[in-house]
Amino acid sequence: MANRDLAPWRGASTGWTPFDPFTSFRQEMDRLFDDFLSPATTRTAMPSGGNGNIRPSIDLKENDGAYVVTAELPGIDPKDVQVDLHDNVLAISGEKREEHNGGDNGLRYTERAFGRFERRIPLAMDVDADKVEAKFKNGVLVIEAPKNPKAQEKTRHIQVRTH
Repeated sequence: MANRDLAPWRGASTGWTPFDPFTSFRQEMDRLFDDFLSPATTRTAMPSGGNGNIRPSIDLKENDGAYVVTAELPGIDPKDVQVDLHDNVLAISGEKREEHNGGDNGLRYTERAFGRFERRIPLAMDVDADKVEAKFKNGVLVIEAPKNPKAQEKTRHIQVRTH
């Protein structure tokens, strides 16, 4: 897999500078292509964005009666997860907190990502906001949003239940 942290220097002759406002956009697009082209086994369950924040992996399934969204949230306390619905956009947000052990005086190496996250999933058909359910078990969040073409758009905070 390509190292996304090293980019070739193009220098001032090409008009590109390290302070180019499109640099982070280009890096994110490179990351998306790298992830898309890499084998699934090399991808992480919760890739880190370029700024240290995390981006949970999701699956979206649609059937005749509902949307089902599954999000992998390993190592996250269910109390730190929020689910909201606003104008048929499902928002999953929260924070993965870093664990602090009192006497960290020695060498430390970590590949785990910590920080805030948010995913917004637009739903093509109106859903019945009052019947949306969110369940969290073993680091996996499953949200079921029943379709209802006659539903009124509504903002709702959905309580995340644990088993």
